[in-house]
Amino acid sequence: QVQLVESGGGLVQAGGSLRLSCVASGDTFSRYNMGWFRQAPGKEREERELVAAISWSDDIPYYENGVQGRFTASRDNAKNTVYLQMNSLKPEDTAVYYCGASRGSIYVYTWAYNYWGQGTQVTVSS
Repeated sequence: QVQLVESGGGLVQAGGSLRLSCVASGDTFSRYNMGWFRQAPGKEREERELVAAISWSDDIPYYENGVQGRFTASRDNAKNTVYLQMNSLKPEDTAVYYCGASRGSIYVYTWAYNYWGQGTQVTVSS
């Protein structure tokens, strides 16, 4: 079983950048697909949105259409860490961002993830 801890959130003006980190512990990190999700204000957990994901084999990352070209996900297996570099941030990116982990071949659907961090708040002001 893997434990996840996110960091790096904060308040930023529109057009700015943030880099989120998620450190994993408790199991072999390289075995897990890793995803970044966000839950917008007023949305339920079931409405959590997958924004980026990297498979355990570090294939070409998946990006949700609205963040393609602005967000970059990467992983460092030596540091048990996955990152989300967020550039050109918009007010609609405001949300609590979570990292998630899953095993197996499916990594582009929220339902495939069963390990979660506690989340980090990202607020983008206009």
